[in-house]
Amino acid sequence: MDKAILGARIREQRKKKKLTLERFSEKADIGRVFLGEIERGVKMPSLKVFIKILNILDISADVLLRDEVNAAKPYVLNELTQKMQGLSASELKAISDVLDAMLKNFKHLRDSE
Repeated sequence: MDKAILGARIREQRKKKKLTLERFSEKADIGRVFLGEIERGVKMPSLKVFIKILNILDISADVLLRDEVNAAKPYVLNELTQKMQGLSASELKAISDVLDAMLKNFKHLRDSE
């Protein structure tokens, strides 16, 4: 897992909960500087700290680890659906066409391995 991506996702979720860096670090019982380093991708949290972060944010690990965890597939599909809400029929068709092209390319790459 890339530290920068993980940190950015933690920051995103923290802000969604409207928690300041100070308040969040207090709840997690870690230093504000250390939390800032985690969010900037400088440091990786220990498993113990990671679990505290998940519990404070009231999220499952797949929200933060969706690129690494196979079980995160439903979360990713839900995220895609949310991103496409409110789009027009023509915009959805364009996304579908792009997706079809990408899937064909992925299949071609897998077949050539």
